[in-house]
Amino acid sequence: MNLGKVIGTVVATRKDERLTGCKLLITQPVDFKYKPLGSPFIAVDTVGAGIGEIVIYTTSGTAARLAAKKLEAPIDIAIIGIVDRVDLY
Repeated sequence: MNLGKVIGTVVATRKDERLTGCKLLITQPVDFKYKPLGSPFIAVDTVGAGIGEIVIYTTSGTAARLAAKKLEAPIDIAIIGIVDRVDLY
């Protein structure tokens, strides 16, 4: 599992039919202090996340498809949680 920040949305009226009903969000990977890491990517939202929220995502294709409840869909990354806070000691 990884942390990211939702920075945008993707609307695709023409897409693989197995993605119908999936909300697609542009997510920026972040570290534990919410500083950007790497390049943004598109993830399937399974928890109702919104712009600006810090989220937990999985990058394992199988885990992402399981989270989205679409085992046959071409999903590599899924948002699986919304972060309330991170405590570092």
